[in-house]
Amino acid sequence: MYRKTAKKLLKFIEKSPTAFQAVTEMTKRLDKEGFEELKEEDHWKLKKGGNYYVTRNHSAIIAFSIPQKPVWKFHIMASHSDSPSLKIKENPEIEVENAYIKLNVERYGGMILSPWFDRPLSVAGRLIVRQDGKIREKMVAVDRDLLVIPNLAIHMNREVNDGYKYNVQKDMLPLFSDKEGKGRFMETVAEAAEVKTEDILGHDLFLYDRTPGTLWGVNEEFVSAPRLDDLQCAFSSMEGFLQGNREESISVHCVLDNEEVGSSTRQGAASAFLKDTLMRINMGLGRTQEEYYMALADSFMISADNAHALHPNYTDKTDPVNRPVLNEGIVIKYNANQKYCTDGVSAAIFKDICDRAKVPYQTFVNRSDMAGGSTLGNISNTQVPVKTVDIGLAQLAMHSVYETTGAKDTESLVKAATVFFA
Repeated sequence: MYRKTAKKLLKFIEKSPTAFQAVTEMTKRLDKEGFEELKEEDHWKLKKGGNYYVTRNHSAIIAFSIPQKPVWKFHIMASHSDSPSLKIKENPEIEVENAYIKLNVERYGGMILSPWFDRPLSVAGRLIVRQDGKIREKMVAVDRDLLVIPNLAIHMNREVNDGYKYNVQKDMLPLFSDKEGKGRFMETVAEAAEVKTEDILGHDLFLYDRTPGTLWGVNEEFVSAPRLDDLQCAFSSMEGFLQGNREESISVHCVLDNEEVGSSTRQGAASAFLKDTLMRINMGLGRTQEEYYMALADSFMISADNAHALHPNYTDKTDPVNRPVLNEGIVIKYNANQKYCTDGVSAAIFKDICDRAKVPYQTFVNRSDMAGGSTLGNISNTQVPVKTVDIGLAQLAMHSVYETTGAKDTESLVKAATVFFA
């Protein structure tokens, strides 16, 4: 069963080269399941027994179900849609000595740069276009090998294996074409989006890795793919949300954007997107502001963002006793300085969920002499103060262009999410 779920995850990732496509894939699934799309700019007419979703910036999405006889609390599972990448700058083409055309890019998020070299890349994201006298968004993914960032030969950089500090402006610019391709980049993107080049008014375009995801290992026990952080959790949340009966509390599947750059955007965890949506649900069902605060006091959120696994070659980088490994279950993440918002209460609640789902769990705490990362849970809590646990799935090579997790762990998180949403 876990292999089937892992293959379904890989298919979702393949169709989600950027946050925009990831959210589009989720809306397609929700439409198929009979959910009603809401617009933030419209009046919401909510009813008990209804299933709804709303998007912001086309890169963040909140889906929710209202039971016929709801218990007035929210069960929220939150993850993020973005991954570290290289973003295409404005006026991207750079001509090199009348021989090549390369593209100007900038860094998005805390990425490992070295794996981006010498592999097939392409471009995806969204275009802002003028159509029929209106400004519209158009999703685009150039579905072919289009770019490569070529390494410098070792003969010209003998120290490359002794450690090299990459300069994004110099080292990370992808090769697009020979001189014959001058002026063709936006034309190529426009063709993929089926729009006219002259109608493009703006763009949010990112490089993405074309290497297919795969199951591997002697028993196909590992999964490697681009963007596992955090599409693995977003996928698991969606699956658990749809498989759960959602018949008691108000169930909320929440996927936010821009976690990799601090979440301080209108569609990130620091925004009021989740708060606004929960408040509108409360008001739409005729409840008072005080009743909203009462509901929050009894609500619970799972902040789901992948966790560092014990590395087979760097075992000294992991805490002496909190050493999560691939395929050994969901990771509960702790940090005394509140980089993660797990506490004794929220950890206990989540462990009970895992026990009821009959799935294993393990724990992660940073070495005390090493700074760790942060996630969206504690940031989101500044807007929506609910009891929250930070969890994730154990992962190797986090923030590489090609990451690795355990093939069994996605299934474990789907089962736990199903129980949570039940």
